Amino acid sequence: MGSIFLSELIGTALLVLLGCGVVANVALTGSKGYGGGWLLVSFGWGLAVFAGVYTAARSGAHLNPAVTLGLWIAGQDFAPGVAADLPHAAVYAAGQLTGAMAGAVLVYLCYKKHFDAETDAGAVLGVFVTGSAIRTPAWNVVTETIATFVLVYVVLLLGGTPSGLGPLAVALLVVGIGASLGGPTGYALNPARDLGPRIVHALLRLGRKTGSDWAYAWVPVAGPFLGGLVAGLVYHVSPLPL
Repeated sequence: MGSIFLSELIGTALLVLLGCGVVANVALTGSKGYGGGWLLVSFGWGLAVFAGVYTAARSGAHLNPAVTLGLWIAGQDFAPGVAADLPHAAVYAAGQLTGAMAGAVLVYLCYKKHFDAETDAGAVLGVFVTGSAIRTPAWNVVTETIATFVLVYVVLLLGGTPSGLGPLAVALLVVGIGASLGGPTGYALNPARDLGPRIVHALLRLGRKTGSDWAYAWVPVAGPFLGGLVAGLVYHVSPLPL
């Protein structure tokens, strides 16, 4: 249990550090990557997944409660020798949320002076959390559900503990999802990735900060969980590749 928790914590922390880090680089005024654009963010998140998956291979590198749920529903073990059950699922989720919070703190430390200098509270919030381009919560949930379904379903088809080209395949998948489906909501795809940094944003003393947009916080939690659930169910009935 301890090994699983630590593996998921470190892997998710690295994921959020590099993922939210690229957002900070693009969004915070005065950063050398300021204005780098959506494709830089998409590729940055893909490479963040690549690093996180390799790091957490010992636990199966879920890094995402929606992936854990999808594996459980699909009837796959969480990792070789790790049964899909409630106690293990709770440990995975705890490691993922704790790791996401740790990664967000590290982003804050890396960009501390830029956070201090930033005058746009929305840019500061956007480093930590996702948000919709057009605020329609029901449709935003639909977007997150579909995007997360794509992620989890393909991960289920890949199967097994990440090794070889597996992490690269998942990384490129995340780049593709961001480039194609990320526009409406910023593609959370991961309840821990959004909730952990949102809690950190609420706790930190940031110079330019309003609220942490808790009214929207349920969307990047509910949508990914629904996507993971549907992916697990579809996996049972779909023809699998040879």
